[in-house]
Amino acid sequence: MNDQTDVILAALRSWWPVIPIVIALILWRQILWLLGIQIVPQNGIGIVNKKLVLFGDHRALPDGKLIALAGEAGMQADTLAPGIYFGYWPWQFQVTVQKFITVDQGMVGVVEARDGIPIPAGRVLGKAIECDSFQSARAFLANGGERGPQIAVVPPGTYRINTSLFTVQMAPATVIPDNQVGIVTTREGQPLPSGDIAGKPIADHNLYQDAQKFVDNGGFKGLQVQVILAGMYYLNPLFATVQGTDMTEVPIGYVGVVVAYVGEEAPQQPSDPSASPKERQIRVVERGSKGVWRLPYDPGKYPINPYTHKVENVPTTNIVLNWANNKSEAHELDKNLSTIKVRSQDGFTFNLDVSQIIHVPRENAPKVIARFGTMLNLVTQVLEPSIGNYFRNAAQESDVIAFLAKRADRQKAAKDHIQEALAGYDVQAVDTLIGDIATPPELMKTLTDRKIAEQEIATYNQQRAAQDARPTLAESTALADTKAQVVDSLRQVEIRTNLANAKIAEAKGDAQSKTINAEADARVYQVTGEGEAKKTLAVGEAEAAVLQKKVEAVGQQGYVAMQVADFLATNKIALVPNFLVSAGGEAKSGMLVDAFLGSLLAKEAGLARAAGAPPAAEKPAS
Repeated sequence: MNDQTDVILAALRSWWPVIPIVIALILWRQILWLLGIQIVPQNGIGIVNKKLVLFGDHRALPDGKLIALAGEAGMQADTLAPGIYFGYWPWQFQVTVQKFITVDQGMVGVVEARDGIPIPAGRVLGKAIECDSFQSARAFLANGGERGPQIAVVPPGTYRINTSLFTVQMAPATVIPDNQVGIVTTREGQPLPSGDIAGKPIADHNLYQDAQKFVDNGGFKGLQVQVILAGMYYLNPLFATVQGTDMTEVPIGYVGVVVAYVGEEAPQQPSDPSASPKERQIRVVERGSKGVWRLPYDPGKYPINPYTHKVENVPTTNIVLNWANNKSEAHELDKNLSTIKVRSQDGFTFNLDVSQIIHVPRENAPKVIARFGTMLNLVTQVLEPSIGNYFRNAAQESDVIAFLAKRADRQKAAKDHIQEALAGYDVQAVDTLIGDIATPPELMKTLTDRKIAEQEIATYNQQRAAQDARPTLAESTALADTKAQVVDSLRQVEIRTNLANAKIAEAKGDAQSKTINAEADARVYQVTGEGEAKKTLAVGEAEAAVLQKKVEAVGQQGYVAMQVADFLATNKIALVPNFLVSAGGEAKSGMLVDAFLGSLLAKEAGLARAAGAPPAAEKPAS
C-alpha cells in the first residue's frame, strides 16, 4: 500500500506543471466568462441579457416593455455579431449564443414579436416595419413595430434574428398546381362594403406576397376576386388562405356565359317600347360589370373565381332532348324527361316517345341564360310543358287509328308549333321527331288481325295471279328456250342465203363466161363444121360414087357377100361351126348359113342407110 502511494505521489510531482494547463483547456470558457470575455462563433449571434444597472437613470425597463433600447436592465435589443467582446462581466451580463435562423427553400418564416406597440383595434397583424427582415430589433421597435403576429414574412435564407424579441415559425410556401387557380381569402384589410361578397382587385401587391402593399392600397379583407395562377408563392398563412381549384373549362361545342356576382353596377337601360314583354326580361351587361356578360367565352380554359363568377356552359351545337324513359343524352338536360302519356278521342290511353332537336346560337346564349338562369330551366320551364301539352291536345282530337295513320302529319305540325313557341325565347327549334308509340295491346291485336287478313287476301290474289300467269310463263319459257335455236336457224338461213347468192353470182359469172366462150366456140365450130361438112360431103359423095361403081360391077348380093367374107376373114370367124345338130338330129348347114348371111345383110343394109347409101333391093320372100 505504501508503495502504491509513493508511485502516485511521484507521478503527481512529475506532471504537476502540466495539470494547470489541462484544467485551463477544459475550463477555458468558464475562465473567459469569469474574465468578462465573450466569444461569438461564426454561425451564431449573442443575445444579451443585462442583469444589473448600478448607475444612471435607466435602471429598469418602462412598464410593458420587454426589450431594452437604452441600456436598461433586461433583454437587450442589440445582439452580438460573431467575434470577441470584453467587459461582459458575469455578474452583470448574461450572453446566450444563438445559431442563425435558416429558412429553407419552399418554406416561409412566420414572425411574431414579443414587444412593440399594441396592434390597433380591427387589425389582426402587426404592420410591416423596415427592419432588415427582422434582423434589426432596434429598428423594429424604434420605428413603431407592433406586438404580435406580423404581416411580413421571412423568405428563404439565413438571418441573424434576435429570438428574445421575435419567434419564427416555419410554414410551407403556397403552391398552385398546373391547370388550377388559387382562391384567396385575406384576414387583413378594410371591411367589405355592404352588399359585396368579395374584394375588388388591388394593384401592386405581387399577388398577395406583399401583404402590406395590399392593405395600404385599399385591399379588403375576406374573399378576393383576383386569383393566383399555377406556381409557388411566399404568402403569409396568417394573412391569407388559399384554396386551389380547377380552372374553368369551356368545352368544344359550347360557349361559356359568365354571370358575375361582383363588379360595377351597370346603368339601367331604358326599355324599348317596341320590345315584347319577353324581351324586356333580358338584361345583359358588358364584361367587368355585375350581371350576365354580353360576350361569352369561347372554348378554352379560364382562371375564373368560381365564388365570384359563374360560367354556364351553353351548347352551340344541336341539342337532342328525349321524352323517353331511361334514355338521356350526355348533356343530361333531359334526364328528368319521361315518355308522354296521352289519351285519344276514343278513350284509349297510350305512351308516346318524342325527340326534340334545338339550337342556341352563340350570340343568343347570354340572352337565354339571362332569362332562364340555366339551360335546364329552359327545358323544364318551356320545352317540357310546350311539347307535352301539344301532343296531349293533338291526341284528344283524334282516335288512335287516325293518329297512327297520320303520324307524319302530326310530326310536321308539332315541328311548326314548337318553332313558333321557341322563337320568342331566342332558341331555334330544328326538328321534332315522334319515336315509339305504345298503343293499347287489345287495339293492336285487332289491327294486327285485320292486317293479317288483308295480307292473306293479297297473298291469295297474288297466288291466283301467279297461277293465271303460269301458261304465259310456260310459253315464255319455251319461247325463251327455243329462241336460241330460232336465232341459230335464222343465222343459218342467212348464211345459206348468202352462200347461195354467192354461188348464184358465181354461176352467173361462170354462165356469162361460158356463154361468151360458147359463143366463141360455136362460131369456131360453125366455121369448122361448115368446112368439115363440105369436106365430108365431098368425101361421101366420092365414096358413094365408088360404092355405086362396085355394086354395079358385081351386083348388090355379090358386093354384100364380098363384104361378109372380108369381115369374117378380118375377125377370124369360122363361117361354119364344127358341129351342128338340128331338131331332127340332122345337120342343116345350108339353112344356118342362109340365116347368118341374111343377118349380116340386114346389118350391112342398116349401116349403109346410116351412112347415107341407098338401100339394097329387098330380096323377095321364097
